[in-house]
Amino acid sequence: QLQLVESGGGLAQPGGSLRPSCAGSGFTPDNYSTGWFRQAPGKDREGVSCISSSGSTTHYTNAVKGRFTISRDNAENTVYLQMNSLKPEDTAIYYCAAKRTSWASVADCGVYGMDYWGKGTLVTVSS
Repeated sequence: QLQLVESGGGLAQPGGSLRPSCAGSGFTPDNYSTGWFRQAPGKDREGVSCISSSGSTTHYTNAVKGRFTISRDNAENTVYLQMNSLKPEDTAIYYCAAKRTSWASVADCGVYGMDYWGKGTLVTVSS
C-alpha cells in the first residue's frame, strides 16, 4: 500500500518559517490527491491544506490562508507545506494524508475522506 513519511518539522519562533515535506512510495506520482492536517494538544485533527493530484488546485483553511503554501513534485513523489509567519497557535503534529480518488472540489477535503496517513511531524512555534 501507499506509504507516507513526513519530515521537516521542528522548532520555530513566532514569525519564522518551516517547510515540512511528505514523501510517498508505492503509487503513481499523479494518482493521489493529498492534504496536510494538524492536531494541536487537546484539540481534534483538522485540515490545513489540500492539493489535487495534478497540483493545479489547492485549498487552505482560513487560519493559514496567506501564510502557508502547499505544493507537490510528482516526479519526486513529494508534497510540501511551506509555512511562513508562524504563530504559536500553529503548534501541532502535522500529518500528511492521501486519497485514491479526486474530490468534486478540493475544498471538500477532510479528515474522514483520506485513505492513507503518515505518522506526523511535530511543529512547535514558541519564543
